[in-house]
Amino acid sequence: MSSKYVIFDLDDTLVYEIDYLKSAYRAIASLVVSEAVATERLYKQMICEYQEGRNAFEYVAKYFPLFSMEQLLQVYRNHFPVISLNKGAQEVLVFCKAQGYKIGLITDGRSVTQRNKLRALGIEALFDKIVISEEFGRSKPDLRNYEVFTEEDIKTYCYIGDNPTKDFIAPNILGWTSYCLLNKGWNIHPQDFEVAPEQQPTYIITELKELIHTL
Repeated sequence: MSSKYVIFDLDDTLVYEIDYLKSAYRAIASLVVSEAVATERLYKQMICEYQEGRNAFEYVAKYFPLFSMEQLLQVYRNHFPVISLNKGAQEVLVFCKAQGYKIGLITDGRSVTQRNKLRALGIEALFDKIVISEEFGRSKPDLRNYEVFTEEDIKTYCYIGDNPTKDFIAPNILGWTSYCLLNKGWNIHPQDFEVAPEQQPTYIITELKELIHTL
């Protein structure tokens, strides 16, 4: 019988969302132009557009009008990504399994996008329960996205995320222990700790492997 439920966020926790974006941009560039040098040139320009705060899809649609914004968006959402787990994620997941903990996942996003990420990472089967907002019908910080993990025989719950704006409100209400993975500058969204006390995590960690010594 498991004594603990350890529940993870996905984007910018187990995998960096920027890596998914780069994978999608490469898929789009390869679709739009077939020649390798031109593909790499377009990919780098898309990254530049993103970094400068402009819409990379608008750039592609402007110079390659055979492809609409909607087509490009569908490639972004539906492509099978080339991504890898964040540093320490594999070790933490293996540790939790070895300890006999149940493992869960709560992630906002579209079903096809998030499922493709999990399958590309090879971790989908590790989780005892997965909550994806589009499938579940609700997004964080809705309490029900977290309550669904409640089991009578499990008294200890831990949640690992990255976004104080929405990740830790429900865990705090439910009395869970929460961990926030510190942004090293690679997260898609800025990390704001200037939030209300009820939005703060229990602990802040700089590396996922720290969880092995604290869970």
